[in-house]
Amino acid sequence: MARRRQAVAIQAEKPSLRFTPINLILLAVALAVIAIGYVMLSKGSNVAAPLLLVLGYAVLLPAAIIL
Repeated sequence: MARRRQAVAIQAEKPSLRFTPINLILLAVALAVIAIGYVMLSKGSNVAAPLLLVLGYAVLLPAAIIL
């Protein structure tokens, strides 16, 4: 009986990655921003494209995973 309680307690403490609708929306926005950044980069944008790429990769994508 004690082993079962201990096993249940261990299972309850395991962190899990559950993607909620907020995560999926942030992921979609991140991918769209990254795609727009690459399109603008191919068009020759020297200011907006790097900003969008950094925003997508360094802010939105991690936020989509963490939140």
